[in-house]
Amino acid sequence: MTKAELVTAIAEKAGLTRVQAKDALEGFVGAMTEALKAGDDVRIVGFGTFVAVDREAGTARNPRTGETVERPASKTARFRVGEGLKTALN
Repeated sequence: MTKAELVTAIAEKAGLTRVQAKDALEGFVGAMTEALKAGDDVRIVGFGTFVAVDREAGTARNPRTGETVERPASKTARFRVGEGLKTALN
């Protein structure tokens, strides 16, 4: 599902215009991004939890050439599935 398809689905399910749905989605993503940048977890009960994690520096391998390269330390986000979503998928 693309962002445009998600905006359309939100607009239809919530009875909003596409512009309102796009603004709501962008506000949601922006708020999540700010919280994760601050090191906070974002918990959505019944859906899951987004967690900011630090990745240590290490080595990686280029799959085409097999060359080993150094990977710098970085931050990334991980998602833990909530029980409600897990139940809905199974």
